[in-house]
Amino acid sequence: MTCASSHRLLHMRFTARRRMTALLTVTVLSAGACAASNGATAPSAAPGKSGAQPPAAENELIGAAGIGDPDFPADGNGGYDVENYTLKLSYEPSATRLAGTATVRARAIQGLTRFDLDLHGYTVRKVTVDGSPATFARKGDELVIDPASPLVKGAAFTVAVTYDGKPDPVRNSSNLGTYGFIPTKDGAFVTSEPNGAKTWFPCNDHPADKATFDFDVTVPSGLTVVANGEMRGAPVTSGGRSTFSWREAHPMATYLATVTLGKFHVKTGKSASGIPVFAATDPAYAKSLDQLYAISAKVTDYWSTVFGPYPFSSTGGVIDDFSAGYALENQTKPMYGGFQPDQGIVAHELAHQWFGDSVSITRWKDLWLNEGFATYAEWLWTEHTGGQSADKTFRDYYSANDSEMWRYPPGVAQREDLFNNSVYTRGAMTLQALRLKIGDDTFFKLLRTWTDQHKYGGATTTDFITLAGKLSARDLTPLFDAWLFKPTRPTLQ
Repeated sequence: MTCASSHRLLHMRFTARRRMTALLTVTVLSAGACAASNGATAPSAAPGKSGAQPPAAENELIGAAGIGDPDFPADGNGGYDVENYTLKLSYEPSATRLAGTATVRARAIQGLTRFDLDLHGYTVRKVTVDGSPATFARKGDELVIDPASPLVKGAAFTVAVTYDGKPDPVRNSSNLGTYGFIPTKDGAFVTSEPNGAKTWFPCNDHPADKATFDFDVTVPSGLTVVANGEMRGAPVTSGGRSTFSWREAHPMATYLATVTLGKFHVKTGKSASGIPVFAATDPAYAKSLDQLYAISAKVTDYWSTVFGPYPFSSTGGVIDDFSAGYALENQTKPMYGGFQPDQGIVAHELAHQWFGDSVSITRWKDLWLNEGFATYAEWLWTEHTGGQSADKTFRDYYSANDSEMWRYPPGVAQREDLFNNSVYTRGAMTLQALRLKIGDDTFFKLLRTWTDQHKYGGATTTDFITLAGKLSARDLTPLFDAWLFKPTRPTLQ
């Protein structure tokens, strides 16, 4: 994520990521195991004809209302792991009306007589589990579901939720302003970090549970829908409405999903290395289309030589005419909210495709693994294009009189100040300090090994420290402790 105006704009910008009356039906199929879910596990036993497990304590069969992130205790849910969301939506901008069906596949990781989905707003009309009507209730942003028959640990299951209402994005966030599903004059701008996915579809809204996505979105003819991944054929138009179908076949965190829509100019093609490129701009930014396309292609190709092979099937970006004041690295299609991004911001957002999107955090306090790495990528890009070296940028920041940065340890990002500049800048400085300590060969091998070992999965700061120590054959604990965890300015070696 990068902030273009409303946050700190230092020498480099840090990019922040970042409903209408609706009828929506969601189907969830559980299949997979989420290591980060903390729901208690009931004793496994052979299921009876009904699929139920032998009697167990009630609290052993209820999925937790949170996934287990202590800093965001209400985000995500325990008891199951999602594999796929299929979102079949219809949007009418003039009425701010969203309607449709979402299908999610997952697997129970414990016995379940009850489980939750995250959903903000809307009136829920109907819920089924494996085709049978289920009892449900609303508790804040939790949709609490009681299936007709208990679910057995390890079982795949399907949940269908029909609901409608006016989308309500998160507003006046301490860091980000507005995020989630945001209606615009001709459509919607959809950027959901950190927990805004629940403002437009029922989900397990935490990056610890990634899934593939399918989107079928119908809008008035003349509008374009941009979602993650690839289009599954040309739009289908009938009766004055067009349906756009997209699929993101690689696992994705819910906050990176988008169905941004409106009037757009689109350019497609391939980068010099053959990576498909999709660029789109609102008509207000039509003159920026060629530049966005060209720099997105160029940056992606270069990062592929530095960080390892590009992890997804296409790259690009979208500029919408909504003054968000930030950009968000939505998977395969970074969103730029109401401004033309310069090369540094594009370099930042596309670096996130490796650091944050492919390799995701499993708890928000490790956000420096996303933002520190993407900010350091900005420094590398500046150096690559003939500007100041990454080391000079590092030393300039070290010499700057920014006492707040030294008081805020980036290795423990805080809920109420999640996108503090220290997470970006001091996080990046940690990487340069590490590079100076272990040398270029080991440092860049570390980055490539990191993106390869954790590709399409999740990781923690501890995982990174362990890998750095292993590849360098050094005890790097003092370095990481000083740069990531202490509220003081480290001593330069």
